[in-house]
This record gives sequence, structure tokens and C-alpha cells, in this order.
Amino acid sequence: MDEIINKVANSSLITIDLEDFFPKEEIVLLDIGQWLEQGIILREKEFRQALKNHNWAEYKNKFVVLTNENEAILPSWAFLLIATHLNPIAKKTIIGKQIEDMLELIYKQVILELSIENYKDQRLILKGCAKKPVPENAYLFLIERLQPIAKSIMYGEACSTVPLVKS
Repeated sequence: MDEIINKVANSSLITIDLEDFFPKEEIVLLDIGQWLEQGIILREKEFRQALKNHNWAEYKNKFVVLTNENEAILPSWAFLLIATHLNPIAKKTIIGKQIEDMLELIYKQVILELSIENYKDQRLILKGCAKKPVPENAYLFLIERLQPIAKSIMYGEACSTVPLVKS
């Protein structure tokens, strides 16, 4: 009887799982409308007072996405003023519409800071089928970084990959 050999485990393929880079900190949406009259009118004095009285501690070490759900027309400084309260305590603050906006930014930063020397001239698999909501753009950011240096890049699982790049 022939021995069963795991060719995938014995190959030189390197699997990159973007789920490994998923942030551990919570990402929250913070709607600016709660501080606006009728959710759409900004009165500077009242706005400043409401921000001053707000409990900012609940955002400690969180990623915060500032939203404008009612799409009120607001001066740019309104978001900046909120950011001045969040900057000392939040992990990061952005203006966006959804949590995915923050995830994309986090992944872009992680991928830009990723040490890629170990991937030079290697055969890579970008692992698919994530259980966490890894943004599709994260894969694009990774391809952009790795395509110039990798021998090949595939997408999927080691047992069934789709070739993307071969040099």
C-alpha cells in the first residue's frame, strides 16, 4: 500500500490569510446627527456644548467612523471638532458611511507596513473564504504590493486555487 503524501504541506507555497490582520479592537459608527437640531441643523454654540458634555470615554481604544446619516449639509470643521475630542482616546477616527470604510483603511495601512522581503520570488496563495468581513479592496492592496516581487500569486485554498499572476 502506497503512503499518502500531502503535496500541499510539502510544497513551497506560502499562504497569506488576511483574516490574520483583522483588527481586534471594536469599530463603531458615531452619527453626528445626535448633536444637531432635528438631526440636520448645526447651531455652533449648542453643538460645542453638546460635544463638551458627551461621554467620550466610551470610545477608548476603538476605531471610530464619523457618519452623517441624515446627510445634513455641514461645515468641515464640525467633523474636525469631534475629532479633537476623539484623538486623545480613540485608536483612529475617520469620516465615512460604514464600518467597511474603516476596515479598508486599516488593511491598507497594515499592507503598506507589511514586510514583503520573505515573499520575493515565492509562490503565494491569498487565502479566500474568510469568516470575518475582510474587505475586497484588501486583496487588491495586497496584490498591488506583491505582484512586482512574487513568482506567482493564486487565490483560494491550497486544494483549489485560481491563478492570478505568474512571472
